[in-house]
Amino acid sequence: MSAQKLLKTGNSVKIKFAVYIILFLMVRAGLAFAGDVKLTATVSKSQVGVGERFEVDFTVNGTGSRFIGPDFSAFQFVSGPDVSFSNDGTTMNTTYAYTLVAIKEGTFTVNAAAIVVNGHTLLSNQLKIKVQGQAPPEALQTPSPKAPQSEDNSQANQNDLSKLLFLKTDVTKTNVYAGEQIIVRYKVYTRVDIEGGVPDKAPDLNGFWSQDIVSKNKSAVWSSETYKGLKYSVATIKQTAVFPEHAGVLTIDPFSMTFVVRRRLPARKFLDNPFGNFEEIKYQLKSPPIIVHAAALPTAGKPADFSGAVGSYAIYTDVDKKELKANETINYTFEVKGAGNLNLINAPKITPPLDFEKYDPKTTDRITVDSNGVAGSRQFNYLLIPRHQGNYTLDLAKFSYFDPKSGRYVTLQVPTYQIKVNKGDVQVNVPVFNSADQQDIKMLGNDIRYIKTSAAPLHKDEIEFFGTTWYYLLLMLGPLALISAIVFRKWQIKHNSDLVLVKSRKAAKVAAQRLAAAGKELQSGNKKAFYEELTKGIYGYLSDKLNIPLAELNKENIAEKLQARGIADAVITEMNDTIDRCEMARFAPDITLSQEQIFEKAKHLIHEVEKEA
Repeated sequence: MSAQKLLKTGNSVKIKFAVYIILFLMVRAGLAFAGDVKLTATVSKSQVGVGERFEVDFTVNGTGSRFIGPDFSAFQFVSGPDVSFSNDGTTMNTTYAYTLVAIKEGTFTVNAAAIVVNGHTLLSNQLKIKVQGQAPPEALQTPSPKAPQSEDNSQANQNDLSKLLFLKTDVTKTNVYAGEQIIVRYKVYTRVDIEGGVPDKAPDLNGFWSQDIVSKNKSAVWSSETYKGLKYSVATIKQTAVFPEHAGVLTIDPFSMTFVVRRRLPARKFLDNPFGNFEEIKYQLKSPPIIVHAAALPTAGKPADFSGAVGSYAIYTDVDKKELKANETINYTFEVKGAGNLNLINAPKITPPLDFEKYDPKTTDRITVDSNGVAGSRQFNYLLIPRHQGNYTLDLAKFSYFDPKSGRYVTLQVPTYQIKVNKGDVQVNVPVFNSADQQDIKMLGNDIRYIKTSAAPLHKDEIEFFGTTWYYLLLMLGPLALISAIVFRKWQIKHNSDLVLVKSRKAAKVAAQRLAAAGKELQSGNKKAFYEELTKGIYGYLSDKLNIPLAELNKENIAEKLQARGIADAVITEMNDTIDRCEMARFAPDITLSQEQIFEKAKHLIHEVEKEA
């Protein structure tokens, strides 16, 4: 044997020896590990309220198989077991989690779960859970439950999800009569893991009168169902009671919902998670539409008093008194009980005796809507008032409905009541009864008065005002006043459109105000201030009247403008003389004319200019 062959043989022996050593150590480690492996049960809350959600976990500090969970029949099952893995550095832990909801009060025992590890069956510890009182509102607001783990969820993808997850609409009937009750249930069927779901759009249900059925369970209740040879996890998402409003071919629209699906991915690398990789994808579904054939109610045998009630019903009637005085009240009760379109039943038309006054009824509903549909009672309370003494028979009404099971009309007879009415008081106050279309009843003893036998005072009718001359004059006064106002407004706008003319017309008024200020200074004996105000008054008047800016006012411009307006030369000369005297008197006294004379002269000159201009 060559050296190379010996070397290869030696290496092969070493490798096999090393493999045997590794296997031996793994077996010893496994045996030692099995002795320390435990299955531990824990609960998120040991005391909860009715309706509150909690979690029960079973954790094994190792790798096991054939896990068997306990019986949770004392609770509402939501989901589980959800399997998760963790590693604390030396041990691989496996947790089996259940989500439950408490449904009744008491102390309950969660028995042990079991798992097989290295050929040995391990049992967990038991748990005690106390359910007491109602859960607080915030504890009821829980996230959407997960669907149970599917038995076949491997390699599910977007293309084949339609066979593994779909919505289905179940109806109690598709061939019905108009007005007949149908229960519609929208269900989800799944063979994959669902993390949650959100409804997209509720069906419109055109052509139906509908009422949603509210489930007592806050979360979906899952069950197993075999459909087309395959086993699915099924939950009812929405229930509605519908009633066709008319005959014909009607469509129950699809129900749309978006789900989050948990999908297993194949391992791509050696170091990938050996227990599987997962991803979450959104998947939108729509249930198929359902065609409903609604037949018209038959006309043959239709009672005259039929008001549209369809279903199965019984009636109850009663009166609160059978003997009373005139103008007192009787309460007549008419109640319809059964299952069907109770919300669409109208008050029956009752026909009391002619001497009875009838008022619109008060309606009281005691209707429940559950998985069996709409059922309960609708009660009508009538107020009747006899007006005269006597013995009367109340044979008020009949009630007819259509029974869809037998396909015929049913008329229920109403019992009669004998009413004795005694003589009433002259003045009676009847209790008030509120009604939608009737005013309150007050002082019914006063609504009919006796005929007066005494002579009434006569008077002559006055002459009517309509059609007289004054009538037509007053009728024309309004339009004339309107026309006058319009004409005056147009004249006023035109009259004030030229600002120069407006300023000139108002010059005397403004000058009078300024001269009044000078007069006050004259009375107070303030000579200097008097001449200043008088000068301002004259200059301001001439500026406004002649349309000369104050900066351009001088004797030449003033004389030229006054001459242009036809003012006499004597007035122009006196105007310039007065202006000179005012300006000079501010610095030296005027010995020829007093202040009063100059003041009167200024007013006189302004008056002359106004008169001649």
